[in-house]
Amino acid sequence: MAVLLVDVANVVGSRPDGWWRDRAGAATRLLDRLAGLAGRPLAGPDGEALTCTGVVAVVEGRARDVPAPEGVAVVRAPGSGDDALAAAAADLAAGGEDVLVVTADRGLRARLPDGAVATGPGWLLTELDRRTA
Repeated sequence: MAVLLVDVANVVGSRPDGWWRDRAGAATRLLDRLAGLAGRPLAGPDGEALTCTGVVAVVEGRARDVPAPEGVAVVRAPGSGDDALAAAAADLAAGGEDVLVVTADRGLRARLPDGAVATGPGWLLTELDRRTA
């Protein structure tokens, strides 16, 4: 069981699908796809079953004002998305939550609290694609 903490800009930017033409629209589409994950079993990054207990998504820049769909807690970074994500991970871990962070950013991964597990956007996108296939 883990809270999924998503670096939205990093995940959106991992697929060259034209997201750069409409950053807010791309973030909204990802958030909508994330909305159905809370409470659901997933195949974890290590292949083991994992129950997603919640979804927290960090948005920044032009995507900061996107609507938050039901089932997704949106953190709107006032500045650096990395700073907001690191702070959210620390808050969740301090509250006793197991945290699975989705980002490919190595610098950000180094800032995560002890016990937080990180995985890349490919894992999340594969899980989301499986659900819509």
